[in-house]
Amino acid sequence: MAKPKLRDVPDLSVHATPGAAIPVRVTPKAAKDSIALDKGTIRITVTAPPENGKANDAVRRILAAAMGVAPSELTLKQGQTARDKLFAYAP
Repeated sequence: MAKPKLRDVPDLSVHATPGAAIPVRVTPKAAKDSIALDKGTIRITVTAPPENGKANDAVRRILAAAMGVAPSELTLKQGQTARDKLFAYAP
């Protein structure tokens, strides 16, 4: 069974500049995957549990979809085990 597609994804293509640092607030083990802008903060909820990097991979996939880039172009720089994460865009 395939994962459902994300709906109402905000356009974050302005963050798709080489070397850009993208701060994100994450909520793992949520009811559904979603991404939203809240007063300038990117908030992502994922259904994946925060174990063995599963939630981080899900966040990378959702953020890449909103930015319109490949997930492999996003690197987690800070916050491996924290809710506040910092991703870097490096094409």
